[in-house]
Amino acid sequence: MKYRVNEGCIGCGACTFACAQVFSMSDEGVAVAIEEEVPAELEDAAADAMDGCPVAAIEEAD
Repeated sequence: MKYRVNEGCIGCGACTFACAQVFSMSDEGVAVAIEEEVPAELEDAAADAMDGCPVAAIEEAD
């Protein structure tokens, strides 16, 4: 599974707290997701980050 962060991100950092191995903050102050497939051992944490996003800015990517 892959994730992406859409333009609705407010830069709160909740996703980086939940799963720093998948999400990070860009120089622009918004979150970004790794481009690779999320490793199996991080799938639950990444899904928690998506579910915990206060503005639903994290989406499953194709």
